[in-house]
Amino acid sequence: MGAQLRVFRRRIRSVQQTKKITKAMELIASSRIVKAQNHLNAALPYTRELVRAISAAVSMSAESDHPLISQRDDHKRAAVLLIAADRGLAGAYSSNIIREGEALNAFLREQGMEPNHFLVGRKVVNFYKFRERPIEGEYVGFTDQPTVDDAKQIAIGLLASFLSSSADEHGTDEIHVVYTHFVNMGRQEVRIRRILPIDVVEEVVGPEGDERLLQGEAAQEVLPHGGMPPLYEFEPDADTVLDALLPRYVENLVYTALLHAAASEHAARRRAMKSATDNAEDLIKSLSQQANQARQSEITQEISEIVGGADALASATAGS
Repeated sequence: MGAQLRVFRRRIRSVQQTKKITKAMELIASSRIVKAQNHLNAALPYTRELVRAISAAVSMSAESDHPLISQRDDHKRAAVLLIAADRGLAGAYSSNIIREGEALNAFLREQGMEPNHFLVGRKVVNFYKFRERPIEGEYVGFTDQPTVDDAKQIAIGLLASFLSSSADEHGTDEIHVVYTHFVNMGRQEVRIRRILPIDVVEEVVGPEGDERLLQGEAAQEVLPHGGMPPLYEFEPDADTVLDALLPRYVENLVYTALLHAAASEHAARRRAMKSATDNAEDLIKSLSQQANQARQSEITQEISEIVGGADALASATAGS
């Protein structure tokens, strides 16, 4: 019986150590969520102004045939950027990205396109390498704290693939991004966005227009109630400005997706670690009850042995 009690106490100590680790990771994830939210909120004003400038350039560039805007007739390949995590202990965060990526691959193949994969995060990279699938680009080591330079590196690879000829083995006709959109602390959604070629919308009014622009659609901005849009002057001309802005637009979309994914990763890890901490507390309570029962059984057995020995001694004394 004493050996059983020692086993319970050893398991309780082990679970308590695990609880300390998960609680610390929960607190760390909570602090990093705030930083990720601040970075995301700081990036949104620049994104809004950038898309407004692009909208003005598109409206002033008559029938622009820019390769990032013009629609292609025969689509053969599509670049798919999957943004997952470098580390685990975040619940089903990376698994959801992989599942949506698989669904997108199936959809693209139904449309007659072959997907070329650009992967962010060790989890999705390991998933594809284990299955020996071709990878056009892999980027690891920064998913929880992405920077503008990381987004530029990814955007360069995507743009090089998109601007290549369709006949090229690595050339693509579309670019899709699969990432986790951070809505709030308790809600994160896996979203799929086509960022190239850009859809040109004729009229966009108000905040809803800004949201559509942020999701990868260029637009001609029109004021409500028949008002006139603001006037811009382009030097040297609108087409040249568009050539300079559209690559930055793609970089910014990738950077925004990385920031959303980072905040979502921290939120998922915080939720997973809180669940692990709660489970550890429940397990400690259960093991403590079992240890108490074992200790009570041991005490009861010792008392019974003492009483039995005393009775035997009394009987032996009376018989003599």
